[in-house]
Amino acid sequence: MKIRPLGDRVLVEPIEEKEQSVGGIIIPDSAKEKPMQGKVAAVGKKTDKDGKEVPFDVKKGDTVLLPKYGGTEVKIDGTKYQLVREEDLLGVIEK
Repeated sequence: MKIRPLGDRVLVEPIEEKEQSVGGIIIPDSAKEKPMQGKVAAVGKKTDKDGKEVPFDVKKGDTVLLPKYGGTEVKIDGTKYQLVREEDLLGVIEK
């Protein structure tokens, strides 16, 4: 299924951090923090006040920093995504 976010929204696939347990303690999923990084899967169509299309600062494939809270979690074809506004993204990780 293909999804195109509406407006200035960005569809991001969170990058799960590798699980590490110190001293053999296992942390349940409900106590783990949400991932702070993700890969952009799709972008919407952003427009200015006059209705002219404006380019996004991020593009498909970029690795971005996600806000700790905010956005909407959606599940598409069994994969979890975060749907956020572009202005809520904290930055792009450049390699």
